[in-house]
Amino acid sequence: MIKVVRGNPTPEELAAALAVVRVRAAAASAMPSGAPAPRDSWSDPSRIAAHHLPQPGPTAWSRTYWPGV
Repeated sequence: MIKVVRGNPTPEELAAALAVVRVRAAAASAMPSGAPAPRDSWSDPSRIAAHHLPQPGPTAWSRTYWPGV
């Protein structure tokens, strides 16, 4: 059951949100139970390490964050 808690969505917005929920549910049910979820490629440290490291500067620390490690 889906309940709109705040706002007044149009029928098109509600249909779009429901479509996303249904696709996610179908994808989750298609995965074998107990199997680890595939790792997102954007969080792979080798993707970042293959490139040059950022140059020192005031924002260099924010470009060196490797999520998932």
